[in-house]
Amino acid sequence: MSATPQPGVAPPIAQGEAAIAAEQEQPWLRLDKRMLLVHPVTEIVRLLPVLLLSVVIGSQSGNYAWVPATVAVLFVYGVSRWVMTSYRIGPVHVQLREGLFRRRLLSIPRNRIRSVDVKAGVLHRMLGLSIVRIGTGQRVGSSSDSATFELNALSTSLVPDLRAALLARQSVSATAEEPEVIREPVVKEIGHWKPSWVRYAPFSVTGVVTVVAIVGLAFQYGIAGNIARSPTIAEGIESAERAGIALAVSVGIVLLVIAASTLACVRYLVNYGNMKLTDNGRTLHVSRGLLETRQTTLDRQRLRGTTLVEPLLLRLAGGARLDAIMTGVSAQKRESSLLLPQAPREEAERVMATVIGDDRQSAVPLTLHGPAAQRRRYFRGLVPAEIALVAAVGVVVLGQPVYWPAWAAIVVLAVGGIALAWDRYRGLGHAVLPGWLITRSGSLARARHSLESDGIIGWTVRQTFFQRRAGVATVIAATPAGTGKYEVIDLPADQAWSLVESVTPGGGDVWAHRGPTSQFSTRI
Repeated sequence: MSATPQPGVAPPIAQGEAAIAAEQEQPWLRLDKRMLLVHPVTEIVRLLPVLLLSVVIGSQSGNYAWVPATVAVLFVYGVSRWVMTSYRIGPVHVQLREGLFRRRLLSIPRNRIRSVDVKAGVLHRMLGLSIVRIGTGQRVGSSSDSATFELNALSTSLVPDLRAALLARQSVSATAEEPEVIREPVVKEIGHWKPSWVRYAPFSVTGVVTVVAIVGLAFQYGIAGNIARSPTIAEGIESAERAGIALAVSVGIVLLVIAASTLACVRYLVNYGNMKLTDNGRTLHVSRGLLETRQTTLDRQRLRGTTLVEPLLLRLAGGARLDAIMTGVSAQKRESSLLLPQAPREEAERVMATVIGDDRQSAVPLTLHGPAAQRRRYFRGLVPAEIALVAAVGVVVLGQPVYWPAWAAIVVLAVGGIALAWDRYRGLGHAVLPGWLITRSGSLARARHSLESDGIIGWTVRQTFFQRRAGVATVIAATPAGTGKYEVIDLPADQAWSLVESVTPGGGDVWAHRGPTSQFSTRI
């Protein structure tokens, strides 16, 4: 019988029947006992609407036993989570057993571990605990958490050594008796968050979304009615009526901007404060957060490029955000692949060059896609104004008046559409460097993708009906990383397969002689 392992300690990685036999003899371990304090509190907070409902039912029926009964049930359920959860870290697998009504066993081979992410909420940090999440780099659907391996939680003092042991690799030449393990190399810091970057936080929609969420919760729980009947709101409405609608709307917009900017700054500080990006040559490590700390590990072997995100407002402020294109990490879960939050564009480009090891990416000029692509952008940009103009003319033909604000709105739509079309075409382009495909598109949400050609597994050249008439095509590079596909939009059709051939030699020559098509694909 092998010695009883200590909680949070991983034995050296090994393979073979002897290692599996030794692993089977290891006992299952419990999570840290301090989680007996955390689980009940988190369950009560998570099911707070149920607790509020019990208060309402108790006050209406006069039976106030509903409240302590509900709290007791939630407390027992929280304690049962600790009782029914156990784990085992062996030389071959990492295993987790959990579930009260539906038991499940998760097992991950040690040689398949690609990331060990660590986070700790406020309560966890107060008790000296951390949540350890182990990932294999496999893409998991958002509708199921069946592949989520999470140890919630272990003592924070044990996490650094556990993380290093789980990410350690076994040498190919190692034997089962004397495994040679490759440990973590020297760590180098390549990016660090600065407090001055908070000035970029208001140039996003997060503040507005937070305001809308707060208003929605106020209506959901009936708080909005009480606020609307308050004397302060009544006095504000009377003052607005006296001042005029235009002034009231202007003041409302200013207050909304101030509230949204303040909330955006607070959220930015809480989420990204103390952020640090380090590189040890094998993994990228991102740590961030003021209240709830998060640590994410990205395996360089699965790095396929980067995405420089430049929304319109952030671009006007001279900022950008940097994400990694990782195999097995869905781009929809942006926080998992985030390398740098809203920051100066120069800093984002510097970090991008360091991460991918190529300082030409941000400086290389992009090839524009020609007059046909430009016409398509102006045509689309003017569609809303054209529809509004036709509607206004129809009203006039029917003998009804169209007042000047409507005509002014049509002019604004036309000017805005032209400006948007100009910016969309200016941001449309691509470039090919040895081993890389660079593509950029968008205006309101512009993104510049640098994709490694070795990560491309297939190509599709697609033409819609209108694209065929315009003589352009969209080239789609398929990859198991990031969003799964990256598009070169509205490229002249006669250049489509030439682009494929220049990025992946041999991938496009078989189709290069063909004329315009609706859709053709090739797999690599």
